[in-house]
Amino acid sequence: MSLQPRPKKKNWSRPLAEFVGATLDPLASKRGFGESDILLNWSAIVGERLAEVCQPIRVQWPIRGPKTPPDAPVEPATLHLQVEGAFALELQHLAPVVCERVNARLGWRCIGRVLLKQGPLERVNQRPPPIAPPDAAAVARAEGMTEGVADEALRDALNRLGARTISARRAKT
Repeated sequence: MSLQPRPKKKNWSRPLAEFVGATLDPLASKRGFGESDILLNWSAIVGERLAEVCQPIRVQWPIRGPKTPPDAPVEPATLHLQVEGAFALELQHLAPVVCERVNARLGWRCIGRVLLKQGPLERVNQRPPPIAPPDAAAVARAEGMTEGVADEALRDALNRLGARTISARRAKT
C-alpha cells in the first residue's frame, strides 16, 4: 500500500478550443492532413489577404510502390488549394511562399508544391441574410400582449421578440 496522497482531480472548465483540434483531426486526415492545424490556422499561416482568396482542400502524398526501398527519403506532398478565379495567377507566383509558410508552421519540409483549383470558396463566416422587419399587424398584436409590463426596456424587448415570433409563424403557414 502506498501512503502517498492521490493527486486531486482538476474540476475546472476547459476552453472549447482544446477539444476542437482533437475532434477535427480524424476528419482532416481523410483529406491527407496529418492534423487540423493547417485548416484551423490558415489565415495565420498565409496571412489575412491570401486567406480571403484561397483555402486548403487536401494534401496529396506521393504513392510509395512495393519496389520503393524502406530507407528511401520521404518525398514532400502536394497541397491542393481552392482559389477564387481572379487570384489564381497571383497565387501561382506566391506558391513558394505558401510552401515555406506551411512548412515553417509544421516544422519540417512537408509540402513540396502547390496545386491550384479555381472556383468559389466555401465561406463559413458569412453573415446570414438580414431578416425582414415584422409587419404592422404582428407589432400591434405583440404590443397588446405586453400591456401589463411596467418596465419599459423589458416591454420593448418583449415587443420585438413577440413581433418577430408572430411574423415567423405567419410565414411558415
